[in-house]
Amino acid sequence: MNVLVVLFISTGIAALVIKIMSREYHLPAGARIGMSVMLLFTALGHFMFARGMSMMVPDFIPFKIEMVYLTGIIEIAAAIGLQLPKLRVLTAWLLILFFVLILPSNVKAAMEHIDMYKANYQGTGTGYLWFRIPLQLFFIAWIYFSTIKNHKRSSG
Repeated sequence: MNVLVVLFISTGIAALVIKIMSREYHLPAGARIGMSVMLLFTALGHFMFARGMSMMVPDFIPFKIEMVYLTGIIEIAAAIGLQLPKLRVLTAWLLILFFVLILPSNVKAAMEHIDMYKANYQGTGTGYLWFRIPLQLFFIAWIYFSTIKNHKRSSG
């Protein structure tokens, strides 16, 4: 839930600052900034809660802690890439792929009741998926509409 708060508040602030500075609304730019801030926020979790997050990594993937750190670095790179015009669309497509690829970790966390913050097996369980799967789809739509579709509209 914190990620949504970060996403919405940072998007709102960014959109307001853009409006004040340019005297025009540019919601896609504000939405990209909001997503970048959210990605930086979630990347912190990869370093602060690495042990708990490593419990979420599917069993067939080796080097679990290292994978958690790597995905944190990927989120930081994506946050930067969304702000660079030449990398923006490629970053958006890779980020969509990333969100699809991390879904099995969220499924595993739910099925095994993993609490990534406490690194134990006393998490909320499968009910978590009713929130997490739509959230992943929401993030994918957010990225698509703020970056890919907006790029097609402005270059087409």
